[in-house]
Amino acid sequence: MTSPAGLSELTVGELLAALGERTPVPASGAATALTGALAAALAELAARFADDEEAVVRAKALGAHLARLADEDAEAYAAFSADGSEANRAWIIEVPREIAAHADEVAELAERVRAQLRSAVVGDAEAAAELARAAAVVGRRLAELNA
Repeated sequence: MTSPAGLSELTVGELLAALGERTPVPASGAATALTGALAAALAELAARFADDEEAVVRAKALGAHLARLADEDAEAYAAFSADGSEANRAWIIEVPREIAAHADEVAELAERVRAQLRSAVVGDAEAAAELARAAAVVGRRLAELNA
């Protein structure tokens, strides 16, 4: 289960242990959002090397929002597990859709930044794009499964 401060406050080891527990949360939605946040951090790194301040700012904002969505996904699923109301069902569909939309934006941003680079950091931009695309695909699939 998450700490009171949220998933982003856990150590990597604590997060991995929490994900591996036989509990309903955190699970794939939170992991997907955090994958998107990691992708955003890599896009931010690449943007810094590209001297693209606008992309740095946007990547930071996307990463922070995706980290919050990891916690929101866990909250939504816990609420749905406790009360399978239509409102809670809508919440467990909307959060992964939002994760996917933000991850799509991270992928686009990473691709834009990648085109500006001529250094070894190209690999970081490419990794950001791939991780973000994977997060978007999984987010959309989770929304489908939760519908």
